[in-house]
This record gives sequence, C-alpha cells and structure tokens, in this order.
Amino acid sequence: MENYNKLKSLVASIEADADKFFNNGNSAAGTRVRKGLQEIKTLAQEIRNEVTAKKNDGK
Repeated sequence: MENYNKLKSLVASIEADADKFFNNGNSAAGTRVRKGLQEIKTLAQEIRNEVTAKKNDGK
C-alpha cells in the first residue's frame, strides 16, 4: 500500500508541470513531465509485482 500512496503523490506532483507544458508550451516542464512519467512507470511495475506476489502467496 505504501507504493500505491507514493504513486498517487507522484501523479499529483507532475500536474503543475503538465499544465505548464500543455497550456503554455513550456518545454522544460515537458521534460519534467516525461521524467515523472518514467518514475510512475517504474513504480507501477513494482506495484504490479507486489500484487502478483501477494496473490500467488494465497494459493
């Protein structure tokens, strides 16, 4: 559950940069959004692995 909460906060943290990129065309903000999305991808994979491990422990 800890990683899930990290994921939620990470998504919230890139919201301002996403707004700057998409609405104002700030390319530096776009770079920060891409970096944040890569971190989200990595964290999401970790969560998937945790869920699978927990699911398989019950079998």
